[in-house]
Amino acid sequence: MRRLLIAILVLASAGAAAPPLKILIAYHSETGNTEKLAAAVKEGAASVQGISVVLRKVSSVTADDISSADGIILGTPVQWGNLSAPAKQFLDQVGAVLGKAGSTYGEGRTAAVFCTAGSPSNGQEMARLSAISAFLGMRFAILGGVNAEGFGTLGPEAATAGKPPGVSALALADGRRFGERFARLTLQFRANASR
Repeated sequence: MRRLLIAILVLASAGAAAPPLKILIAYHSETGNTEKLAAAVKEGAASVQGISVVLRKVSSVTADDISSADGIILGTPVQWGNLSAPAKQFLDQVGAVLGKAGSTYGEGRTAAVFCTAGSPSNGQEMARLSAISAFLGMRFAILGGVNAEGFGTLGPEAATAGKPPGVSALALADGRRFGERFARLTLQFRANASR
């Protein structure tokens, strides 16, 4: 009888998988372009086993979404060479929520940023660096992207005023590749952080 009980406990513990890590993708979109890129990032992140993805507009993100996230990705349109005001308000919300939870803020969590703009030189780098700076101040580990040529990037971007206008297939592919990389590296980072 004792052996049977031990066998049942071993099988039960082997079948109990760890809960998936949660990635929050929060975005602000006025024209739908940032939302399209956010959906591509989600698709890539969701392709990684052991990951649960929550996709929300920044205005709909809850305190629980933030506090329970193992990784946070922010998507923003570029406005006057910087991130949008609602994206900045989201960063303030992240700081407030994690600050109330304790003094460690984003310690042990990952973060990243992607953006959309009308043309290639509208301030994409400045917008992402502004958000990255805020995440670093909150003690997140920042993950960048890798472009199709294999070079590291600050994260995906799309120039949307081209012909045809909108988010290109290349930018969507970059978003999916980025989402997969972010999820995979967040899994590795969180596994090492818990040791």
